[in-house]
Amino acid sequence: MTEPTKSHGRLAIQASLKPRDLLEEPRVVKGAFTAKVITLFPEAFPGTLGLSLTGKALDFGLWRLDPIDLRTFGVGKHRNVDDTPAGGGAGMVLRADVVDAALRHARVGTPVDRTRWPVVYLSPRGKPFDQATARRLAGGDGLTLLCGRFEGVDQRVLDHHQIEEISLGDFVLTGGEIAAQALLDATVRLIPGVLGNAASTEEESFSDGLLEHPQYTRPAEWEGQEIPTVLQSGNHAEIAKWRKAQSEALTRDRRPDLWEKRRK
Repeated sequence: MTEPTKSHGRLAIQASLKPRDLLEEPRVVKGAFTAKVITLFPEAFPGTLGLSLTGKALDFGLWRLDPIDLRTFGVGKHRNVDDTPAGGGAGMVLRADVVDAALRHARVGTPVDRTRWPVVYLSPRGKPFDQATARRLAGGDGLTLLCGRFEGVDQRVLDHHQIEEISLGDFVLTGGEIAAQALLDATVRLIPGVLGNAASTEEESFSDGLLEHPQYTRPAEWEGQEIPTVLQSGNHAEIAKWRKAQSEALTRDRRPDLWEKRRK
């Protein structure tokens, strides 16, 4: 029997013994960027990632999401995933052996090269997440995210797997799921085809080290305020000049740290 030809060469078809509703299942694009998320709350995903442009891209198979339930790797009758902190203290810590088992499961079929497939732990003590990091992550084949809970994760498993720690800011969340969704949103939107217009990512905040200039649209006058005249002039050179000046002024005023970094 000859193998049937594929009508869509970019789609990877997977066999299954279970009847499937092809109208409801997302497409699987061969080689698509894949995000594996290790979490105690897999039901939190896709969450907001399933909405708007990232959700449409997920449905069309431009990227894939694979939530991995950490509880399935728990130990004992009750599948425990945590224990009390060594040395005493409040709260609980995710066990090294449990997290290790989940990471090994997530590693199956992924590149060994961490530049192609980073493994990230969302942590307040990590390196601050920024647009440059989002671009770096979007440039790989995919990534694995570890969502922490309680007082964190046993340091030994982080060291053993050489996990990169990334922080969304100087604040503490009850878990890493919200942070993971924010990181993925910022990353996935940079994947070619997700936004539809590549120019959209070139003019926004942080694309060139500056905050984005103010935006306006119709009506031309609202509540006594008019759209700046230069934006209605049709003079693209002057518009570009005005926008750059606005971006520089906003950055100097609101983010002096970015402004100083840009000047160096």
